[in-house]
Amino acid sequence: MAEQKVGVVGLGNMGGGIARNFQKAGIPLMVWDVAPAARTAFGALAGVEIAPPGDMAAVCTMIIFVVPATPEIASCFEGKDGVLARAAQGLVVYDFTTSDPVATKALAARAAEHGIAYLDAGMSGGATGADAGTLTLMLGGDKAAFERTRTLLDAIAERIFHLGGSGAGHTLKLIHNMVCHTIFLATCEGGRMAEAAGIKLADMIAVFNVANARSYASEVRFPKHILSGKWDARSRVYNLRKDLSMAVGLAGALATKVPLGTVTSDFLDVAIAHGMTETDYSRLYERFDEIVVDIGKKRK
Repeated sequence: MAEQKVGVVGLGNMGGGIARNFQKAGIPLMVWDVAPAARTAFGALAGVEIAPPGDMAAVCTMIIFVVPATPEIASCFEGKDGVLARAAQGLVVYDFTTSDPVATKALAARAAEHGIAYLDAGMSGGATGADAGTLTLMLGGDKAAFERTRTLLDAIAERIFHLGGSGAGHTLKLIHNMVCHTIFLATCEGGRMAEAAGIKLADMIAVFNVANARSYASEVRFPKHILSGKWDARSRVYNLRKDLSMAVGLAGALATKVPLGTVTSDFLDVAIAHGMTETDYSRLYERFDEIVVDIGKKRK
């Protein structure tokens, strides 16, 4: 494949930004999404072709899947018009989902049977990082395939870590998200306590950000999405709960203990029970107290 062409499947909050950065970099691009409206948004952009994953597999150097999880990728692999049947020699697939590493390894093994290198890539940076092309990527899988395509990834990521064999990227992504979301909820807890004591939330965050309690939650999430009143972290409570459920499950499979991660997972379960499945997760702060009350009732 002489031409370095990239395919992006999934054009939502993350995939849309990723695809736009490839287009801005002048890299020949093919895009696809199951939602017609998402595809249409790319129809008028120069250097962009709208085509299903099977067509991408026949001509692309690499395909990036930015879909909910590995089952959606597996469905794109199937059939005579799917990725496995139509893959050109040397195709590299990147799985940018947050998924169970066991499922990741199984899909990577299927891809390998058809000569396709399949790398799992956990992302950090959120939709803002995807828009800006400043993602951090955590990779697992064929290192030689990664090295062949690394320069293409420069259009979307500032920092890239190859961590080991298949599943390593998704494993660290689950650990990362478990820690990240636990810190966010701990910061919410501190904020509610501060407000109960008559201290302004903004003042608490200002102190945290020049002291040892600072974190991504205090430096970015609270100022931009909570104190601003915008409530627009651009990720659903569902996503946090999915991540924590998988992380706690993985910990069990590894025979490790994650009591703080488990508490966070339980909190998110109650938030879902409160009808927050599709709610932007920044709003967990404003509903923190009612969720805690229900957790207390469950423990009595």
